[in-house]
Amino acid sequence: MTDEVKKYFNALLHKVNGLYVIQVTDRDGVPLLRVSQDKNLDFALMPSFIPTFATASEQAGKLGLGRNKVIISMYSNYQVVQMNKLPLILTFVGGEHCNTGHILALEHQLDAHLEDFKLAVNEG
Repeated sequence: MTDEVKKYFNALLHKVNGLYVIQVTDRDGVPLLRVSQDKNLDFALMPSFIPTFATASEQAGKLGLGRNKVIISMYSNYQVVQMNKLPLILTFVGGEHCNTGHILALEHQLDAHLEDFKLAVNEG
């Protein structure tokens, strides 16, 4: 991972008001990149939380509505937005008042910056 990619994700983190964490993992939850503010938000990034998204996404795909792309989970103080960019999973953790639409709007901007990660996961 280059410093340039990390700087890009750090800039995105500060671009969305109330966004605390952006994490890129493989489908099994192995972290490839994490940028965060000073909040302690490890609950959403626990080893069991990320792979659960992959399972839930697969199950949602069985509803006959097509492939699931995003799951949004709202909690009392936080929201977690997870994007399916197989073989990668992007996890965004924001405060309760963070604009979910702004997070979702980042999806297509991120694609070009994820190619190196996808190649690394596919080769590994």
